[in-house]
Amino acid sequence: MALDPQPADPSEPQISGDQHFDTSLVPLTEGLELSVRFLGDSVNETRRTGRRTGRWPRRKPSQDSRPLFLLVHGLASNAIMWDGVQLALRKLGSDSLAVDLRGHGLSSKPDSGFDFATVSGDLDLLISTLDIPAADLVVAGQSWGANVVLELAIKRPEIRGLVLVDGGYSVMREHFPTWESCKEALAPPVLTGFNGMDLEALIRKSHPDWPETGIQGTMGNFRVTEDGRISPWLSRDSHMLILHELWKHDPLERIKQVQVPVLYAPAENPGTGAWGDSRREALDRCLSAAPNARVHWFSPSDHDIHAQHPDELAAEMMDAVSSGFFSERSQ
Repeated sequence: MALDPQPADPSEPQISGDQHFDTSLVPLTEGLELSVRFLGDSVNETRRTGRRTGRWPRRKPSQDSRPLFLLVHGLASNAIMWDGVQLALRKLGSDSLAVDLRGHGLSSKPDSGFDFATVSGDLDLLISTLDIPAADLVVAGQSWGANVVLELAIKRPEIRGLVLVDGGYSVMREHFPTWESCKEALAPPVLTGFNGMDLEALIRKSHPDWPETGIQGTMGNFRVTEDGRISPWLSRDSHMLILHELWKHDPLERIKQVQVPVLYAPAENPGTGAWGDSRREALDRCLSAAPNARVHWFSPSDHDIHAQHPDELAAEMMDAVSSGFFSERSQ
């Protein structure tokens, strides 16, 4: 991989197991570069985009029948959280790329532009910049990322398939009638200055059944200083701007405009009572409103399905392809 200059964090891991991830910064507009983490051996090549040279995927229309998976993380997360899914997809014969959205991971850190139109527009521009036929893409988003890719599918109706991983169906204002109540309940904890080794130990204790890719993906949400202290890649101010946009978003209304086949992949933890019931009701409304959708529940599961159950999630995504639900689209 050639990059000029190097990524913002040269210690960011490139190897997971025996597979090599190519991570490059892709310039989109003045002052905005998105970090893309690519795994595959059939569609990547070294080429130049703007000021950058890196290994990025390039596909010609109708190159083959296999989709290319574009994977989008949730709020305050990062592309490495998808490593387990990318490795599983590779074993199943498909290539994939995961992206750090603006403000996250190794991507640029602007102070604004966190509304859904702009963030989904970044992905739209990324697809164009990398010259990837949208009809080749299956796009998956987790949590907030599911809402983002829902908006992308409205912009890009030719996308082959959409996977909404425990997100993209719940109307937050039904749980928090006011922004003040939402902000009070969901403001992020202050972790800046916390010892990184202590945090990793806490993650392992809290999620004993997670594979190593999930643990390292969660640690990838933070930069680590030389003295071992951490700070989130996403600033607190940006976090709150995104949360406000998420509180305002109505996926039930937006799904009515999506013509792309949709696979919902929600998580369920038994014992959540009324909260779990309300989530099922919200999903049922979206399934009724969506022109073409199906659902696969992960139960029991944590919210971060892609971290906890990467093999199972990848298998469901590929089944949607092999069964014809995500059928080939015209170019």
